[in-house]
Amino acid sequence: MCILTQNIPIREEQNWIDLLATAISDPKTLLNYLELPLADFQQDIEARRLFPLRVPLPFVEKMEKGNPHDPLFLQAMSARQEFLTMEGFSKDPLDEQHTAAPNILHKYHNRLLFMVKNSCAINCRYCFRRHFPYAQNKGNKENWRLALNYIRQHEEIEEVIFSGGDPLMAKDHELDWLIKQLENIPHLQRLRLHTRLPIVIPQRITPALCQLLAESRLQMILVTHINHPNEIDARLAQAMQALKQADVVLLNQSVLLKDINDDADILKQLSDKLFAIGILPYYLHLLDKVEGAGHFYQTDEQALKIYKKLQSITSGYLVPKLAREIAHETNKTLYTA
Repeated sequence: MCILTQNIPIREEQNWIDLLATAISDPKTLLNYLELPLADFQQDIEARRLFPLRVPLPFVEKMEKGNPHDPLFLQAMSARQEFLTMEGFSKDPLDEQHTAAPNILHKYHNRLLFMVKNSCAINCRYCFRRHFPYAQNKGNKENWRLALNYIRQHEEIEEVIFSGGDPLMAKDHELDWLIKQLENIPHLQRLRLHTRLPIVIPQRITPALCQLLAESRLQMILVTHINHPNEIDARLAQAMQALKQADVVLLNQSVLLKDINDDADILKQLSDKLFAIGILPYYLHLLDKVEGAGHFYQTDEQALKIYKKLQSITSGYLVPKLAREIAHETNKTLYTA
């Protein structure tokens, strides 16, 4: 039994769209809420010009007030280090800006990335798509139809991966339409959704969403993006329980982030809490070298030391694969300690 789950009636809580609309976009508002002195963050506030700040209140409520080193705050708050230029970092580290058709990336033989929406509920400061030309890949039916036609023409594709942006930014009726279109493509077997939205707004996991996932002929996999154990609470646990009842396979991928989770004990706590709410640790990604995120970078040597210790202090099935995405490679590159 999940020890985190409490009797929280999600369907009676505030609508996820309303919570999205009230997300904090001004660094000063975030700092005031967390009782942090504005004078200490003037240069950090300026960095919002490079990449807008956006963080929903349910995620902010998990941050510790008065703590400028809170690991959730550091993922969301603009930082002065984003102005620094670092060797090897670029605007498009995975060379994704040339797509086969609007809204899709087809770099893996039997799998295709489908960018459903071009925005997220939270703007993570380490995001490797912070410079992506979303204006050319708008999340609308016109582009979706072009992407669907591409999938129909490529019978080697067995699995579609909904990405973005965040695919759960699409409303339930939009996802229902898209999934039904995919179900009518005979060679498709699986649909995978990569999302951070339930972590920042658990109310996004609605009864209607669970129903459409449960009723699909496609095997459903949902990959959460959770980097720190403090991101997991009772509301998220209940949302994941609802997905499990809909027969959705739950996996998690994290990014190794300096000064946030680059510690084996923290990663063990994360794996333990993930497993407690029914999520299996899947990948621990080395940081993609995107311009503006250099302060999150941890060296490969240190990453392997952390990973080796993690392997020694927890069960093998709770150790995610340490991996890096490399441009033009047809699979992730795995690292072993």
